[in-house]
Formats: sequence, C-alpha cells, structure tokens
Amino acid sequence: MSGDMTTGRFYGVGIGPGDPELITLKAARLIGEADVIAYHAGAGKQSMARGIAADLISEAVIEEELRYPVTTGVTDHPGGYYGALADFYDECSDRLEAHLSAGRTVVVLAVGDPLFFGSFMYVHDRLSPRYPTEVVPGITSLSAATAAVATGLCRHEDTLTVLPGTLAVPELARRLADTDAAIIMKLGRTFAGVREALRRAGVLERAVYVERASGAGEVVLPAAEVDAGRVPYMSLVVVPGEGLRDDAAGRAADVARMTAGTGEGEVTPAPEVRGTSLDGAAAGTVHVVGLGPGPDHWLTPQAAELLARVDHVVGYAPYVARVPQREGLTRHASGNSVELDRGRLALDLARGGEDVALVSGGDAGVFGMATALFESREAALVDDAEFADVPVRVVPGVTAAHAASALVGAVLGGDHALVNLSDNLKSWEVLAARLTALATNDISIALYNPRSRSRPDTLGRARDLLVEAVGPERVVVVARHVGREEESVVVTTLGGLDVEVVDMGCLVIIGASTTRVTEDGRVWTPRSVR
Repeated sequence: MSGDMTTGRFYGVGIGPGDPELITLKAARLIGEADVIAYHAGAGKQSMARGIAADLISEAVIEEELRYPVTTGVTDHPGGYYGALADFYDECSDRLEAHLSAGRTVVVLAVGDPLFFGSFMYVHDRLSPRYPTEVVPGITSLSAATAAVATGLCRHEDTLTVLPGTLAVPELARRLADTDAAIIMKLGRTFAGVREALRRAGVLERAVYVERASGAGEVVLPAAEVDAGRVPYMSLVVVPGEGLRDDAAGRAADVARMTAGTGEGEVTPAPEVRGTSLDGAAAGTVHVVGLGPGPDHWLTPQAAELLARVDHVVGYAPYVARVPQREGLTRHASGNSVELDRGRLALDLARGGEDVALVSGGDAGVFGMATALFESREAALVDDAEFADVPVRVVPGVTAAHAASALVGAVLGGDHALVNLSDNLKSWEVLAARLTALATNDISIALYNPRSRSRPDTLGRARDLLVEAVGPERVVVVARHVGREEESVVVTTLGGLDVEVVDMGCLVIIGASTTRVTEDGRVWTPRSVR
C-alpha cells in the first residue's frame, strides 16, 4: 500500500507478546501491504519483533532495523542513558521520515502493544504531528502472562497497578502494599530487588514469575523459586488480588511442572510479624507518630524504631507513603479531610489486639493527628466504653515551623505562637482577634495552612489586618517545601508580602518588631524584650 503523491502513512502495529498466532488480522494485513517494515533490536541480538512477524514480511519490502546503541543504564554519552536514547530516537525518526516524505507506507512493529511500554511511542511523538498516523493495538505481555498463570488477576473493585521493576526497593514495596493486584515489568537485572520488595510487601507467596509469555520457551514459576541470575528482560511478575492468593502460587507450580519439568516447588509462607510498643506494653496501642516535615533524616530514632514494629500504619496517603513497607505491615491510606475516621480506625484496630501507628507530618501534636485521635476517642466513648482501655502514646516529631525557622536562622528564637490559618474549625473573627493580640504584643507568628484553593483570600485578609495593627515593616519569611528538593525561601515584609505566590506547601512566619535580617540574609529574633 503506497501513500499519496506527497506523503506516506505511518503505522505503529502491535504484534502481541510472542506467539505469531496472537497477531491480529488487521496487523497481519498492514504488515503484508507495507512498503517499509521497521523494528527495534537489542545490541548484539536479533529483533524479537521481526521474529514474531517473520512469516508475514514480504521479500520485496524495505526493512529498517533500528538497533539500540545501549540497553542498560551504563553509557559514556554526556546526557547519560536517557540522553543516548533520545539521540537514538531522533535518528530513528529521521530514517523513517525519509520514507514517509517519499510517499511510502511505514509500519513499525511493536512487541505487545505499541503504546504500552513500547519504543514506538518515542518515534510516534516525533512523527505523528507531521504525517497521517494510526496505532493498531496488540495483545500485551500482561494479558499473555495472566493467561499463562491461569488464574484471575483481580475481581470486583480490586485495583490493578502496573509497576516497573526498576523502582527502588522501598518505593516498589510501598506501591505493592497499596494495591490489590499488580504486574511488575522490566525485570532482568532488577529481579533480586523486585523479590525483596515482594517480600517486604507481604505478597511474595502469591507472586508468579512468567518468562517469554506465549512464546517459545515460556516459563511459569512461583516468584520465590526463581534463580535471580538467569532472569531475562522479557519477563514479568504477576501478583493476583488477595482473594485469589490461594490459587496463584500453587497453580504456578503446577504449570511449572507441566511446561518446564521443574518438579513441585514449595513456597514457604512468610513468618507473621507482630508489633510491640516501645515501652514494652502489650500489642493493642495506638502510637501517634510525627514524621517530621519531609526528609527521612528528620525522622527521630524513636519514631523509626516504632514504625519498624507496628502491625498497621494509618494516615493521610502522602504521609503513609513515607513509611517504608516491610513484611507484616498493613497500610491504611485515606484522604485529607477524614481525620476523625482515621482515628476511629486506629482505635478499632488497637482494640482488636493490633499495634498501630497513626502518622502525621511534622509533629503529630501540632495541628496533627494526636488531637484528632483524642477527639475520635472521646466521641466513641459515648457509644462504646471499651475504647477507654485502648492505650494512646504520642511520639513527637520535628515541627514544620521550627524547621522553617532553622532554614533562615532563628526567626522563632524569641516568644512565638503557632497559628492554623484555616477557618474550617474556627471563624475568621476568632482568627482575627488572635492574630491582632499576638502581633500587638510583639510575638512572632508561624502560620500553618496559609492559603488554599478553597480559601484563597484568608492570607490576604490576615496581612491587611496586621499591616493596620502593627504597620508594614514586620519581617516575613515564606518557606516552601522545607527540607525537600524543591525547598525555597523568601524574606520580605508584611507590606511586601505577595499572597499569590503562597500555597499549602508554604509556611509563613511573621516576625516581631525586634526581628532582624543580617547582611548575609539570616533572620533572627532576640530573646530579650525591652
């Protein structure tokens, strides 16, 4: 099939995971009609894509082999691995564009589906804006692997997550623990780390390894039994949903016996891990834990030791995500506006004999989950006196306000107050009275939750109120994402404060009349009052 007089047509054609009989009728037709067939190949290897479609490729067709310059993260390219690949995809696009501009129809073969972890995506990004383009979907390796395992992957409201095995072990373990079912791709040299992440997430016993799904030499094994030294890139791990856990590993062992003659493998279940409180009390305690403002090194040793022992971690999803996943730990992540529900869940778990960490950013006792837990407990006691016997321990953490103060020097070095600027739990009138009283009594103020989409005007009203009360010259510090990679700080004044640049990632500190800014930009407040 040829293009018109001015341009050819560009196709990305999925040819399935390995078995030539899984190529769709449309894909087969386009391959047979193409002027140019292009396919990727690894360094020093034959193209898998061409091998799958070999019987459909005409001898008269023009073939373009697109051979990767590098297939691992090691390269001397000045832009590193991804820089080398970017140059390679530019070169691929130039080669294919020469055919398209000559009016030829170009078909790029893609193992599995073209837009599912496929190299075709990168030439598609470069060429599709300029040439008529169509993508023909193919059966993915995910589908073929699930069929090879021969058990359900997920059911009802289960969540399925597809993960790259190249993730760091703690992050991969966390994501595995936070989903019902998973597929892990991009194995090869990463497999030892992947298996450790599976163990930490408590799902190793139901994880199934599939190699070359649907192709010649297909292998299906319980992931716990795989020799990490022989895992190829074209393999993946299937983690069926919890409700299917009894079938997966045993069925994998059966399939392994039939297809690879490995004999029956025995998967040893992971030992149950039970937590205890730091002070030696029996399990069944709710520990309210402050994680600090962000960096792992700001987590206290006491908090780290406790998080390594508890059975459950409960909290707002971004905070739960900061807790390393390990074997025996169950995670309960939720949204930002259900603090009392989180507290009730923690109490219920503890009453059932579980040791629980209820986590907060910063210090849990400063606008955090400690107060919310006591509120939940007080409300629950009205209906259920058994909560009175649930022990509660609060583990302190580095506060956001004091981390921000340290960032600039010691702006909170004198008397100071911490104020939550949200008016969700108190009226503007209450806020205004407190802010005025603090500022006029020369007390530095750290403002939490300064400005959100739902209340964009509160900070501006507070600024105007304080300018009227004490004048525009008070020093103001706006600290954003303290302790993280995107950390930044602005030192200004009340009169110069631009509220439009402030969001919920910021903490705003208003100094006292004595607060000073040094020539090198340090900000501090004297302890003495004259």
